[in-house]
Amino acid sequence: MYSRYTTRRWLTISRDNRDKFVNEGIRSRELRIIDHNGDQLGIKTRNEALEIAARANLDLVLVAPNAKPPVARIMDYGKFKFEQQKKEREARKNQKVINIKEVRLSPSIDEHDFQTKLRNAIKFLEHGDKVKASIRFRGRAITHKEIGQRVLERFAEECKEVGTVEQRPKMEGRSMFLQMAPINEKK
Repeated sequence: MYSRYTTRRWLTISRDNRDKFVNEGIRSRELRIIDHNGDQLGIKTRNEALEIAARANLDLVLVAPNAKPPVARIMDYGKFKFEQQKKEREARKNQKVINIKEVRLSPSIDEHDFQTKLRNAIKFLEHGDKVKASIRFRGRAITHKEIGQRVLERFAEECKEVGTVEQRPKMEGRSMFLQMAPINEKK
């Protein structure tokens, strides 16, 4: 009797689409109707509302299913979905993804290794990523936390031209962390 898809005009709406209830998918008996101009038509039965929408050659879309009575709007559902997708694409295009890159150091790091890690961190900061510098204390090295803190503070000092310290050195278990964010240069 009913197919899986309900066809109105040129628009095919899947019955599986649960984000909005459309046309015959609406189960409520009475609905508060808003027409395509934004005017309230009052409380109507579902069949009356579907008839009004069919006369206007538009769709009946349930916009507030939890209201008493539920609110339905007469609109072009295909155009509505297209506008929503366009807004989402625009929002995705304008958003900036910030990654957190980790640089692992040790309390007894040699100068060359330190410079290599520093170069990598500066490169990450210049790309716009955040940098998390961590020191893992092994064995009895945990008794000399101040050595690790000095290494992290030196690391932050060397990176200060391209990044700012977002989180001061802090202990968590056997590790000490420092987080840096890139300096935003508005041109």
